[in-house]
Amino acid sequence: MKKLVVLCFLLIVSCDYLNLEKKEKNTSDIIAIVNTDKLFREDLKGIFPKKINKQDSLVLINSYIQDWAIKKLLIKKASNNNSVEDIENIEKLVQDYKESLLINNYKEQLIKEQLDTLIKEEDITNYYNLNKENFKLNEELIKLKYLHFNNNVIDKEEFTDLFKSDDIEDIETLEENYLSFKFYQFNDSTWVPLDKVLLKLPFSKEDLLKKTKFIKKQDSLGLYLVAVKDVLPVNATAPLKYIKPTIKQIILHKRKIELISEIEKTLVTDAIQNNNFKTY
Repeated sequence: MKKLVVLCFLLIVSCDYLNLEKKEKNTSDIIAIVNTDKLFREDLKGIFPKKINKQDSLVLINSYIQDWAIKKLLIKKASNNNSVEDIENIEKLVQDYKESLLINNYKEQLIKEQLDTLIKEEDITNYYNLNKENFKLNEELIKLKYLHFNNNVIDKEEFTDLFKSDDIEDIETLEENYLSFKFYQFNDSTWVPLDKVLLKLPFSKEDLLKKTKFIKKQDSLGLYLVAVKDVLPVNATAPLKYIKPTIKQIILHKRKIELISEIEKTLVTDAIQNNNFKTY
């Protein structure tokens, strides 16, 4: 029985050796050699795009071989010119990085499985009220409606009258004619950064920071109509609706930290109870 086992082992080792020897002897499969490192044809599998002509494939192969050779030469030089201590430090850094990747990947999986991502409006409002002082604006906000159309629009005066009106039906009439406009915004209940508005409209910051029922401006590109409903200056408290997405992210981040902390505590407790963690 022992002889049979030994014989099987020798056969397996011999087969592996013969396969390696066959690959080494078949020099037609070798496409590049740097010192003792060899690059084989099979190493090029998967580097080609699906649709590539012969000329481009040759360029790609040459580039790949060149990069491979440079990498091997640099590794050789680096190994010879680094001290044993340097190499050990690098290996420790690689090990630490690997461990961090594994831990972070595991934590992300747990977060996906266990994190409560449902955030109630009540939670957002409570957090906002408790932390208002932390939500100061670093830019001006503005509520406004605007309209821009070409100079050759026939119904220019009619559109202007409709825009100046506060009647919902008049705004709806304007929306029905949207194909006549270059751009517009009729919803003046949303806070928007003033700087973004200035990129669209040829008005000065001073003009738009004034609450005004109606201002207009005409240039070679057409007529611009603006009505400013409200303004918030820098350092004012950010409105809840505007800061809401940020608060959601803050709450989710806090939940993540609390969840990971609980998971770590549970891991330590279980390890102690199962005698897998001891301190001396």
